[in-house]
Amino acid sequence: MTDKYILEPDISFIKEMGRLGGDTLKKCFQCATCSVACPISPDTKPFPRKEMVAASWGLKDRLVGNLDIWLCHHCGDCTTLCPRGAKPGDVLGAVRSYAIAEYAVPKSLGKAVNDPKKLPILMGIPVVIFIVLGLITGLLDFTPSLGEHGIAHAQFFSTWLVDMIFVPLAIWVVVIFALGLKRFVADIHENAVLEGKTDKKEFEIMGFIKAIPGILPTILKHDKFSECSENKDRATPHLMVFWSFVALFIVTNVFFVALYVFQQHGPYSQLNPVKWLANAAGVALIIGSALMIKNRLAKKDQPSTYKDWYLLGLVFGLGVTGIVTEATRLAGMAGVTYAMYFIHLVFVFNLFAFLPFSKLAHLVYRTVAMAYNEWSERK
Repeated sequence: MTDKYILEPDISFIKEMGRLGGDTLKKCFQCATCSVACPISPDTKPFPRKEMVAASWGLKDRLVGNLDIWLCHHCGDCTTLCPRGAKPGDVLGAVRSYAIAEYAVPKSLGKAVNDPKKLPILMGIPVVIFIVLGLITGLLDFTPSLGEHGIAHAQFFSTWLVDMIFVPLAIWVVVIFALGLKRFVADIHENAVLEGKTDKKEFEIMGFIKAIPGILPTILKHDKFSECSENKDRATPHLMVFWSFVALFIVTNVFFVALYVFQQHGPYSQLNPVKWLANAAGVALIIGSALMIKNRLAKKDQPSTYKDWYLLGLVFGLGVTGIVTEATRLAGMAGVTYAMYFIHLVFVFNLFAFLPFSKLAHLVYRTVAMAYNEWSERK
């Protein structure tokens, strides 16, 4: 006897897909051109055809916890070759945006991060925290004296104050991601077993961890972008921004050790190799994010939502304020450099405090999905 399935369409989910940039999904007539065209779709249960069916029917649970929406890198080949203009790549992008909001808690904060009307509040939160905590502790000095080496940002905004704010912030981000990923992994495994993407019935955490090194070369080289033909121009800017963040992460940790272990206080010499890396990363961050903005403005046929521009604005602002802060310090412009440093820290706060709720969260979810796919031994 043929199995029976009860479908429960979620109309509100379909409407939300349209708001997030997937308003073309109803044009799909299931020709499977997208799955054939995709150069990175797996041999077993290829995407994005089945995802287009699920989206059209409003099957939220089959999509939000779907491994394949994260294997897609939105290169655009399927969208260009779609004979109906259904834009499968854009639909999967909309599903990913929905999934990020679904897994991150608290939901109220996620809604605020993705609401343009709440942007002034989000930017104002770190301003209030910096000033209130700084004045209470005495670690924020609006009339700093010159240090031993001239202008030093720590004389204005103490390093202790920076760490007092950003170390707990880092812990907050890790906890939020941990809570979301626990549900995420459980959902993608349940769906993978249900859809026959894996023969492994029980999820093995150690096996999953061992699979991570196998996907790192692909992530570090952005190989998947080079396999696509439509938007190859996205590869270089994405790679520049990605490696800029990697370099700045290294720089931050090196200087953290230098300060608290070896008691070497800044500002550090421009001849310091770590400083070279920091400056190069800052410039690359500006150029890479500027190219991403240019490409998005040029692709008028591709949807651009507030989520996209919020992230691009933060990344570009982070790079510009960082470089200008450094340049004005070297130029002896004390008032300007202190103001720019304060603004720079506001950008840093917004980028990382709300990372689990923004589009940047795809770095974490896609990495986990790729590792799961590697562990599952799916072809």
